Amino acid sequence: MKRYVVKRIAQYVPVMFGVTLIAFLLINVAGGDPVRTMLGTEASEEQVQMVREDLGLDQPLYVRYFDWLGDVLTGDLGTSIMYGQPVSDLIVQTLPVTFWLAGGALLVSIFIGIPAGIISATRRNTKFDSGATVAAYSGIAIPNFFLGILLILVFAEYLRILPASGFVSPLADPIQGIRHLILPWIALGTAQAAIVMRYMRSSLLEVMDQQYVEVARSKGLVPALIQNKHSIMNALIPTVTIIGINLGYLLGGSIVIEEIFALPGFGRLALNGVLNRDFLILQGVLLVTAFLFTTVNFVVDILYTYLDPRIRYE
Repeated sequence: MKRYVVKRIAQYVPVMFGVTLIAFLLINVAGGDPVRTMLGTEASEEQVQMVREDLGLDQPLYVRYFDWLGDVLTGDLGTSIMYGQPVSDLIVQTLPVTFWLAGGALLVSIFIGIPAGIISATRRNTKFDSGATVAAYSGIAIPNFFLGILLILVFAEYLRILPASGFVSPLADPIQGIRHLILPWIALGTAQAAIVMRYMRSSLLEVMDQQYVEVARSKGLVPALIQNKHSIMNALIPTVTIIGINLGYLLGGSIVIEEIFALPGFGRLALNGVLNRDFLILQGVLLVTAFLFTTVNFVVDILYTYLDPRIRYE
C-alpha cells in the first residue's frame, strides 16, 4: 500500500505539469485582450502597451509560460487583472464556499441515492422500483438551474421560509448558514442522487445474481445478513467510483448554482474571470480544479481496499 501511495503521488508531477501547459495554452490562444477589457475602450494605445509590458504580456509565449510556471511552483498564481488581488488569495477566499456547497450536495446525493437504489433493487419490478426509476430519470433530465429557480419561487418567494440568495458560513452561524445552503444543496444534489440511485440499483442487482449469493441463500443464511454483508458492500465499489466523479464535478462545475443563489464561491470566481478576460484567474481555477479531481480519484482508489478486501495494491 505504501509503495502504491508513493507511486500515485509521483504521478501527480507529470499530470499537473501537463495541466499547467494545457491551461496556459488554452487561455492564451483564446480571443480577447484582457488589458483592453481592464482599461476600457477609451484607453489610449500607449496606456494599453504600458500595462501590457507591466504584466509581461509583451513577452513571447514560451517565456511567459516558464515565468508563470516558476511562480506557480512557489505558490504564486499571479495578480488578478480584475480584482487587483493575488489569485491565490481569491481562491482561498472562495473555495470554502464551494466546499460547503459541494459537500452538502454530495451528502444529499448519498443519503437519497444509496437507500433508494438498495430498496429499488431488493423490490425489483414493484411499484416502488418503477416510481424510483421515473424519479431518477426526472432528476437527471431536469437542469439544476431550472430546479434552483423553482425552489426559489416556492420556498423563498411564495412560502418565504428560506432565503433566496447569499451565503453565511455555517461555522460562524450554523442555523443561518444551513438555511442559506438548503436550496442550493437540493438543486445541485438532486441530479447526483438520481445518478447514484441508478448505479446502486444496477450494481446491487448484478451482485445479487452472483453465484456466491445463491450459495449463501442455499445455506439458509438470514436474508438481511446476505444483503448487508455479502451484497451491498460489493455493490458499493462502482457506486463509490461514481460518487468520487460526482464530487469532482460538484467542486468544479457548480458555476450555475452559485450564480443563481449569489454564492461567492469558486465557480462564480471562474465565471467572472471568463466574463472579464482575466486569464490569470482562469489559469488558477483550471489548475486547482485539476488538482481536486486527481486528489478525489486517489482517495477513491484507496477506499476500494476497505470496501473489498480482495483488492490489494502491490
